[in-house]
Amino acid sequence: MTSHSTTDSDKPALSYNRTLIVVILIAGAFVSVLNQTLMLVAIPPIMQDFQADASLAQWITTAFMMASGLLIPVTAALIDRYSSRTLYLTALLIFTVGTVLGAAAQTFTMLLLARIIQGAAAGIIMPMIQTLMMTMFPLEKRGTAMGLVGLVISFAPAIGPTLSGWIIDHFSWRYLFVLMIPIALVVIVATFFFMKNVTHQRPTRIDALSVTLSSFGWGGLLYGFSIAGSAGWTSPSVLISLIIGAVSLTFFVRRQLDMPMPLLDFKVFQSPVFTLTSLQSILVFTLLISTQTLIPLYIQGVRGQDALHTGLVLLPGAVIMGMVSPVAGRMFDAFGIERQAIVGFLLLAGAMLFLAMVPEDIHYAWIMAGSIGQMLGATLLMMPLITAGVNSLPGPLIAHAAAMNNTLRMVGASIGTALLITVLSTRAALFDSPKSPEALAAGIHLAFWFAFGLAILGLAMSLWLHRYLVRSRRNGAVG
Repeated sequence: MTSHSTTDSDKPALSYNRTLIVVILIAGAFVSVLNQTLMLVAIPPIMQDFQADASLAQWITTAFMMASGLLIPVTAALIDRYSSRTLYLTALLIFTVGTVLGAAAQTFTMLLLARIIQGAAAGIIMPMIQTLMMTMFPLEKRGTAMGLVGLVISFAPAIGPTLSGWIIDHFSWRYLFVLMIPIALVVIVATFFFMKNVTHQRPTRIDALSVTLSSFGWGGLLYGFSIAGSAGWTSPSVLISLIIGAVSLTFFVRRQLDMPMPLLDFKVFQSPVFTLTSLQSILVFTLLISTQTLIPLYIQGVRGQDALHTGLVLLPGAVIMGMVSPVAGRMFDAFGIERQAIVGFLLLAGAMLFLAMVPEDIHYAWIMAGSIGQMLGATLLMMPLITAGVNSLPGPLIAHAAAMNNTLRMVGASIGTALLITVLSTRAALFDSPKSPEALAAGIHLAFWFAFGLAILGLAMSLWLHRYLVRSRRNGAVG
């Protein structure tokens, strides 16, 4: 274990054990991500217990996502203002309060409130973890550090659905919350005793109007896109949400550009590398969601299998994703992002093309192979793209880059999911029976063709990025 020190002109030097802090951060990331995936399987029994219909029950996941999306843009200002230990400990305590409330919920409203509290905490935890990892590690080792974060982000979803199904079958959905409580408490105790401040604080005023505009802007877009796939793009609720979001976001951006210390600093987009890798990250997460959405629909809706078969088909890809993530980080540190991005998007494009062309009677092993190829490509891209973007920025912008990246990824994934569902539904609607397995299969195949197009777009961006970085190095500057 190595000891490091930082010096702030306004503060005495702080020494900290980097290895121990990394363990604490990764444990927090695991709790946050696992909590999200555990609840996906719990919706049917919750509907039964609270006599809620599917549209209402879906808010269990939507509310979590919305709360996270509203807090993420504020995280950069919070990191600038409060010490790492104080902010991380506060976020973990908020998460635990929401978890206890969820375990004890006697009404659907109480459960929804619990998920909102958990989502708000997660919105702080994930960007903060990225910021601290980038701050603690030097430029040449950030890929390896972020690979460890990617390992946790991959491993938690891999075990989440299976663990959740087993708990629900043998106990109750409430134990999904109960399970999180002791784990969260252990992380809280470790944070209290061992976490140190690793960031430099500066006097930051959290502008109330900026927070309001950010909430309506990002929140309107997230909500509008999240319901567009099911409600339809011309639905009044979708149009109103998107208009409110777009207008609010326009005023939010203009205000940030005029402020000396913005809530979310849009100067990060002055770096072409950050801008391009952020767009590529959106594509990667959209393609990741396409597999997680379309393959279960195919296996259960077209082939008539249960959730267990779906989990078994997807599990190898998720496990491989976790295993390869640290390797992908080390590859980035050794060789950079240029060739890795090209290879990653080639794998994604190949997997999407394969899944778009598979016949309906193909063996499940081939679907599993397509999933593995997609997960492998995403792993080569996910954390390395984020790291490459942040590496192109000066240190004071790291927190803003992490917040911006997480925000764009969430909004972009919502847009991508809505487009995939729209493509699927439009194709299925051409059949006499749009809900038939044949119609669903046709819609899924077309959605994978759409995903293939997104992968080709990402590949084109990678080729441009390669040329830009080579030219910049030749000229002696990269940014």
